[in-house]
Amino acid sequence: MGFVPFGDTHDPRPTGRLIAARWKHEHLRLILLSAILSFALTIFFLMLLHGASAMSVTVVDGGKSTVIKTRTSDVQSLLEESKIAVGPYDQISQPLNADLNNGSTIVIERAKGITLIADGMSKAEFTTARTVREALANLNVTLDTDDKLYPDPDTAVYDGMKIRVVRVEKKVFEAKYPVEFTVEKKNDASLLQGKLKQVQAGKEGLIVKKFEKVYEDGRLVSDRMVSKEVAQAAVPKIVAVGTKKKPAVTTLSYDPKAEASADQKTLQVNGQSVKVKKVLTNVTLTAYTAGPESTGKDKGDPGYGITASGTKVSEGRTISVDPDVIPLGWWVYIEGIGFRRAEDTGSAIKGKKIDVYYDSLSYANKFGKKRGHTVYLIGPTKPSSV
Repeated sequence: MGFVPFGDTHDPRPTGRLIAARWKHEHLRLILLSAILSFALTIFFLMLLHGASAMSVTVVDGGKSTVIKTRTSDVQSLLEESKIAVGPYDQISQPLNADLNNGSTIVIERAKGITLIADGMSKAEFTTARTVREALANLNVTLDTDDKLYPDPDTAVYDGMKIRVVRVEKKVFEAKYPVEFTVEKKNDASLLQGKLKQVQAGKEGLIVKKFEKVYEDGRLVSDRMVSKEVAQAAVPKIVAVGTKKKPAVTTLSYDPKAEASADQKTLQVNGQSVKVKKVLTNVTLTAYTAGPESTGKDKGDPGYGITASGTKVSEGRTISVDPDVIPLGWWVYIEGIGFRRAEDTGSAIKGKKIDVYYDSLSYANKFGKKRGHTVYLIGPTKPSSV
């Protein structure tokens, strides 16, 4: 009995449908790989195209430079894309609607907040200037020749800086001071001793001084003399002094009818009797100093503090008199004042007038004018008993 196998004992002959199925199965992987490769190539070329269309734009922001790749078409779009904010006082080198090109440069100057102190006001300002000088120019602040600026104009501007302008005003004015003439004495042998004769009348001089006052923001900071000029020289008074000896020694006589009663031939001072040669009543007293207010001379000027008789002024001793009334060099006693010596003269001191010397200008001004004084003429020697 023979063995009969199950199934075919050899491969069946393939049909057309089977061949197609087999081909599709074998090439499915190849097709899939081709599709993936095609997609990748497409993406790659798209990226190349995308990169080829991007522009390089340089943005300089507050001095810091950055290169940005962009496809935006204008400046504003680039700033928005890059999230760069521009403040109301910042300055940008191109308009916001300006077109961008590859290689374009945009410069942003950042404004700094400053405080401007000038002309009595303090104001908050914003500026993109780099120096103080440029900031003032941008803010339309001008400086005169003498004005002061803090800090220096070339100082770099920074945020929070204070800039101060000090307005300086200079005023020059003149003051005129009369200069008393001096008295020059010349010996004259034709005149008797003690006699005086005017040879030349004196004439006051004139000094013109210029003073400069400096104001800073309206406040006086300096007051000084800038020049001094002798506008008119004083003409000295020349007096001839007699040197001819008198036939007999005489003194000024005391005339009780003219000035006082007979019981005033002697003066009682501190319990001591002083002989009096003459008495003057109803004498007017004033006061003066050695300064320019009285003499027109300052310290250091020739003749400052020197009297007409050549002595140096001394408070408590010196008085100015009319030599025709009280001889120079004579001692007198002034009621309420005391002993004084006639050493000086003045153009305003005529007749029964006496100018009493004081060191203090304020005291001399307060002294004023005193009338009705009695003055006792003693002579060229001060009494030694008082």
